[in-house]
Amino acid sequence: MADLPLGPIADAAQLDPDGIALVDGSGERTWSQVVADLTAAGAQMLAVATDPDQRWGIMGDNAAPTLEAHAAAALVGVGTVAVSRQLTLPELTDQIDDASMVGLIAGPSSAATAVAALEAGLVRVVVLHSGASSGSTHHGLVSWDDWISSAPALTDVPDRPARPAMVYTSGTTGRARGTKTRWVLAPVTTHREYLAKLRERAQFPEGFHIVVGPLQHNGPLTAVRHLLLGRPVVVVGKFDGAAVLGLIDRYRVASSVMVPTHFQRLLAVDPDVRANADVSSVQLIAHTGSACPPDVKRAMIDWFGPVLLESYGGSESGTLCRISATEWLEHPGSVGRAVDPFRVIVVDEDGQELAPGETGILAFEAPEGYGPTYHQDPEKTAKAYVRPGAFTLGDMGHVDENGFIFITDRISDMVVSGGVNLYPSESENALRQHPAVADVAVIGIPHPDLGEQLLALVVPDDPEDPPDPADLEAFCRDLIAAYKVPRRYEFIAELPRNEMQKVDKKSLRRPYWDGERTIGG
Repeated sequence: MADLPLGPIADAAQLDPDGIALVDGSGERTWSQVVADLTAAGAQMLAVATDPDQRWGIMGDNAAPTLEAHAAAALVGVGTVAVSRQLTLPELTDQIDDASMVGLIAGPSSAATAVAALEAGLVRVVVLHSGASSGSTHHGLVSWDDWISSAPALTDVPDRPARPAMVYTSGTTGRARGTKTRWVLAPVTTHREYLAKLRERAQFPEGFHIVVGPLQHNGPLTAVRHLLLGRPVVVVGKFDGAAVLGLIDRYRVASSVMVPTHFQRLLAVDPDVRANADVSSVQLIAHTGSACPPDVKRAMIDWFGPVLLESYGGSESGTLCRISATEWLEHPGSVGRAVDPFRVIVVDEDGQELAPGETGILAFEAPEGYGPTYHQDPEKTAKAYVRPGAFTLGDMGHVDENGFIFITDRISDMVVSGGVNLYPSESENALRQHPAVADVAVIGIPHPDLGEQLLALVVPDDPEDPPDPADLEAFCRDLIAAYKVPRRYEFIAELPRNEMQKVDKKSLRRPYWDGERTIGG
C-alpha cells in the first residue's frame, strides 16, 4: 500500500496551485482542483472495480471529466476502455461483456445509451458529466459533480497489475475487438511501473497541449500522458478552425495531435482570421490517422513552419515509423523510417522478404511482447502476423534504399474517413439484414474533406423496385453507430467475385479513383 502516485501533478499543484491545468468548454481547472478531482475519481473507480480485470468504460464527450477519468484510473491501477460515444446499445453490450466493464462515464452525446445499459443491469454505475441528464431515477446513476464530492477518502492505493487503457477496433468479422494502447512498449508488471515508464519520456514539448480530436481515439487520448506529466491541456469540444486558432493564441499552445481533415479546416478559415492568428508557440503537431494530401501538407508547413511530425502505426502497435516535415519535403509521400525497436520488411504473400523498391505487404519485426494482441481473440491476433515475429497493419507498399517507407494500397477493406478507421464488414452485416437487400459491398471512395467516405453498392432483392437509400440509412442507424453508416448508395446487378467467390473490392473501388492508388491521400 502507498499514497496516490500523483508525481509531477502533485509537484505542479505545490509549485503553482492556482495555475491553469485543464481547459474545456466549461472553463478552466487549476492544478489544485485537478489533484482533488483525480483523487476523488480514483477512489470512486477503485471502489467499484475491485477486481483487477474489471474496467470502467469512458464514453464521455470531449470535456475535462473524460480526460480526468482516464488519468485517475491510471493512477490507481484501474483499467479503462475508450468507448465510442456513438455506439448503439447492442454494440455497447458486446464491449461491456468483452472487457468486463462495471461502470460507465458518459456525457450528453452518450447519456441515453449509457443509462440504457445501466437499466438493463449491464453495469453497476453510470456517471454523467457536463450537464448530461436522463429521465432515469436508477440508484446507480449519478452526476460527475456529486460523484466527485461524495468520494470516500483515498489514503492508500494498493499495488495492482498494469492495465493500460483499451480501445476497440473491428476487423473482417465485423465484431470489434479490444486492444491495449501502446503508450508504453516495454513489458511492465504493476501499475506503478507502468506510470514510471510512461513518465520517462514526454511525447510532447512542455506547455499547453490542445486536444482537437475525439477522446475515444488513441491519438487524442495521448493527452492523458501529458496531464500525468504535470503539463496543461486544452480540450476542444467540437472542432472549429477559427476557435482553435484563438485557443492556440490565447494559451500559447505548444503541441497537438491532428488528422488531415483538421488541416483542411484550418486552411479553410477566413484569410484575415488566419493572418491575425499567432501560431508561433506551436512546436509540434503530430499527425496521423490517414494519408495527408501533399498540397495540404505543404500549405500547413508554409504556415506553421516545419513542426509537423507524421506517424504511422496503430492503437494495437503504437508508432511504427515517423517522418519530420523536413524529411517529408525531401521524400514526399513517405511515412518515414521505422522507429526502435521495430524493423520494416516488405514480404510477398508467402512471407518471403522482397528487395528495396519492390511492392508487397508492409510488415514490421518486433521483439517478443512488442507486437499487437487483441483482447480474448487469439485468432485475430494470429492473423496480424505474416510470419513469426513480423506483423502487418494491412497495408501494401515499398521501402527505398534509404529505409523510407511508402504506402501504396491496402490489403484489408478498412476505410479511413477523417482519421477514423471504418470496417465495411460492419456496415455490410447491417445492410444484409434488410429484406430488400440481396447482396451488398461497402467500399471507400474519395471525399474532399474526409479523405474517404463509405459507399454501399447494393444488389436489390427486386431489381425493378430497389429500396429507398434513405430507408437503408435509417435501417443501419438502428443497428450500428452513426459514423459506420454509409451516406451514399448505388444499385448494381451483381458483385464481381474471384475464383474463391470473394468480392473483388479493388475492382469495385477502381472507377472512383484516379490512377492505381485506391485509398485516400
